[in-house]
Amino acid sequence: MTSTAADPLVGRLLDARYELERVIASGGMATVYLGMDLRLERRVAVKVMRSELAADPGFVRRFAAEARAAAALSHPDVVSVMDQGRDGPVVFLVMEFVAGRTLREVLETRGRLSAPEAAQVMEHVLSALGAAHRAGIVHRDVKPENVLMADDGRVKVADFGLARAISAAASTRTMSSIAGTVSYLSPEQVETGTGDARSDVYAAGILLFELLTGEKPYVGDSPMSVVYQHVHSTVPAPSSRVSGVPEAADRLVEVATRRDPAERPADATALLALLTRSGLAEARGRTGDPVDATLVAPAATAAGLAAAPTARPVHKPATAGPAAAPARTAPRLPGRRRRRGLGWVLAAVVLAAAAGLGFWAWYAGSGPGAATTVPSLLTLSQPQAEAKAKAAGLTVAVAGSRFDESAAAGTVISTQPGPGAQARKSATVQVVLSKGRERLKVPALDGTDGSKAATVLAQSGLSPGTVTQRYSEDVPGGKVVSTDPAAGSPLKRGTAVAVVVSKGPAPVPVPSLVGTTARDAAAALTSAGLKGSSSEAFSSTVAKGVVISQKPDRGTALRRGSTVSYVVSKGPDLVRVPAVTGISEQSASSALRAAGFQVTVERQPHFGVLLGRVVRATPSGMQPRGSTITITVF
Repeated sequence: MTSTAADPLVGRLLDARYELERVIASGGMATVYLGMDLRLERRVAVKVMRSELAADPGFVRRFAAEARAAAALSHPDVVSVMDQGRDGPVVFLVMEFVAGRTLREVLETRGRLSAPEAAQVMEHVLSALGAAHRAGIVHRDVKPENVLMADDGRVKVADFGLARAISAAASTRTMSSIAGTVSYLSPEQVETGTGDARSDVYAAGILLFELLTGEKPYVGDSPMSVVYQHVHSTVPAPSSRVSGVPEAADRLVEVATRRDPAERPADATALLALLTRSGLAEARGRTGDPVDATLVAPAATAAGLAAAPTARPVHKPATAGPAAAPARTAPRLPGRRRRRGLGWVLAAVVLAAAAGLGFWAWYAGSGPGAATTVPSLLTLSQPQAEAKAKAAGLTVAVAGSRFDESAAAGTVISTQPGPGAQARKSATVQVVLSKGRERLKVPALDGTDGSKAATVLAQSGLSPGTVTQRYSEDVPGGKVVSTDPAAGSPLKRGTAVAVVVSKGPAPVPVPSLVGTTARDAAAALTSAGLKGSSSEAFSSTVAKGVVISQKPDRGTALRRGSTVSYVVSKGPDLVRVPAVTGISEQSASSALRAAGFQVTVERQPHFGVLLGRVVRATPSGMQPRGSTITITVF
């Protein structure tokens, strides 16, 4: 369904890579755009989630996790997930663009499909679902809208795993927010809000019904009435709606849509095996005619699919026939003795036949060859499974184990044959046990190179998260300070781990040293984490022992441990005043200036006569270099 209204995202460039060209589909949870990947120059489909979902941090986190799981699913019948991201408030998913129509559009045009056509479509759908189930992914939203019919004849299934993230954002127990279309919901999804691979099998059975009949099995005035029918009714046979539907197709729908999930095929692969054996897909050109093929169920779901073949009667040999032949070839004996020998032969033949028939009846009826139904062993511990299987005449063998997010460790998570299958007594049921939830420990990265953190996390089965930098007094620059979660924390595979990398010690401002004593200056630098380098200089304006200048200036930011230079005053430069009394004015002035003093002259006549001799110099003794000395001349 394309949008006719102007869309504000059309023409926008997401993540500096994906240009949205036009709307190609719109639903209650998201809008799908035809886009162009500018980096790789290819068409893509970009699914943008509704703003109310994108505003939920929990949804965004689950959405990203499910997208990663779906991206790991590689199968020709699955729409590939190429990228996932967020651009501001826009949360989006980038998928393979499939040119064509949805299966819903095909049904709207055709009405319904022939049995061979429906079977051929279902082969692709079940093959895609089977690959997902083997990877531990449940679709949860199987319906015609999510099946794409490509123009080149390919069939592809879209939106794997994304229903989980959406259903977690809104309770699946309310009709206003239930995940998936109600027409395809299994009874257990309605009753408990949860589902597994068998829920997808149920939806596939409903899908097959709709392909064969052109209508859904249940309709009602409200979603609640449809849901009620899923829980309390049995899906009708397609042939009850459309004449000519093969009996084999009726059996497939009946087995796939049983209300008890334990009685359905264990997964889509098991249902695909039944479909393959039915021969429906090969019955080309006989649309509407019953397919002349008997469904031979695989071990997982044989029960109820095909009637057991009628045993061929065993006839006791007639007396005249078998007796006559030996009589013609036996040696001639006297009459009574020959007749007595013939009677023993006949009796032996009859007894042997009766014994064989009796043995076969026992073997096939109540002995080791008798048929029995495989009970459901799912969620049971190994001892419980062995006891339950033994009660049905079966034995249990452990075929392996694997991690499972929902099943407790040591409990059965799958069986072969599956629940409800027919098997001979004394047969062995292969079970796979849960290893519990897989949890990987966050590796210890503290002190390692920040550039190597992503590689170590990936090797540990975890994903590199955001990397931030901060100053550290203890960790050298470029080294990992910490991780979130911390080292040793148990996490689910693929969980992102945030890393903090050191920028080294934080810079410190240089304190003001000018005007302080040398001792105080040294203490201030030590307190700030800096080092000092002092020198001395004479100063006629700054008291001795006081800092005259510093470099760099106060307030300058330096790395801790850097050096600050400062100059300490030695006080004024004192010079002894030369003795100049009794010498001429000129000689005295020269001597004083040579010593670094300024000179002023006072002249006083002696008895009215200037003699030109210095009689006094003031001040005397030690005086600051550059100061003024006054000489008195008579």
